[in-house]
Amino acid sequence: MATALHTDALARFGHALSDPTRTRILLSLREAPSYPSEMAERIGVTRQILSNHLACLRGCGLVVAVPEGRRSRYELADARIAAALEDLLGLVLAVDPTCCPAADSEGCC
Repeated sequence: MATALHTDALARFGHALSDPTRTRILLSLREAPSYPSEMAERIGVTRQILSNHLACLRGCGLVVAVPEGRRSRYELADARIAAALEDLLGLVLAVDPTCCPAADSEGCC
């Protein structure tokens, strides 16, 4: 039986995935931890936009900042998040293989 806690937890995850930039950040961090300047360049956004999205993802409990001297490295808060993203992506493609027309040439979503 679903509880309010379950509903809130999934709503937070859904909120994080509802924005393409936040989704790209999560998918990037699924591959490896990264520094904000590197992530901003890799996903093609300004540092300020990235910072705002990272704050949202931290608030959702999905990413953490690991201090390293004067810099912070970002990573997924739990390894299971990477597995959940992989499973969710596989499920979406299994249910609707046409969801991403460019998937064959560029990688999905």
